[in-house]
Amino acid sequence: MRIINEIKHMDRIWKIFLASILVLILLSLSQVLIFKYVDPPGTVNMVWERMISPIMGTEYIPSKYSWQPFEKISPHLKRAVLASEDQRFLSHSGFDFEEMKIVVENIISRQRFRGASTISMQAARSLFLPASRSFLRKIAEAWYTILIELFWDKRRIFEIYLNTVDWGTHLVGAQAGAQAYFSCNAGQLTRHQAALMAAVLPSPHKWSAKNPSPYILKRQQRILKQMPAMPRF
Repeated sequence: MRIINEIKHMDRIWKIFLASILVLILLSLSQVLIFKYVDPPGTVNMVWERMISPIMGTEYIPSKYSWQPFEKISPHLKRAVLASEDQRFLSHSGFDFEEMKIVVENIISRQRFRGASTISMQAARSLFLPASRSFLRKIAEAWYTILIELFWDKRRIFEIYLNTVDWGTHLVGAQAGAQAYFSCNAGQLTRHQAALMAAVLPSPHKWSAKNPSPYILKRQQRILKQMPAMPRF
């Protein structure tokens, strides 16, 4: 009798587990389908920061965020970001396996570490996930990346990315970054300003487009040289 009860208990646990997985799949799918057509009013991380600040006993400072339609974002910024973050954006399906191979080779040879996150991966985590580092978050990031590549076109992915990526402390998206760094709208950025903004993207809380270090200025020059070869949206 005891064994039968244990089997029934395990059966209930599995049913609850599978039901939870199904709910998460349906929830994530509905989110992706909604934001295919609806411009997001904010990001999950913005909500997360508001929720966690009283728990951590820290002052909540709202992030600056202002959605800009794709056509109102400077073409210079689009090409600069492609040059800096994901030059194979149009040819991969969310995961750049060529870049991943280079990362692995660098790790084996103990060369300087470089990331392999694509624009699709960054768009997925910027919009749907809180800013934390965990194995579960990486799994969720991969899942959302697959979904947005399936249901959004590249233009929508890029539009979401440019509007939700972290561009500095309490700065979310291109408009907030352009206003904070250059006192202009995202559509008014020049080539040099756009390249400077793209140069800080790998570590926007460490580097500044307002007070660029020699290293950032060097990155800016490299991006400027690569921009003419980038596709135009």
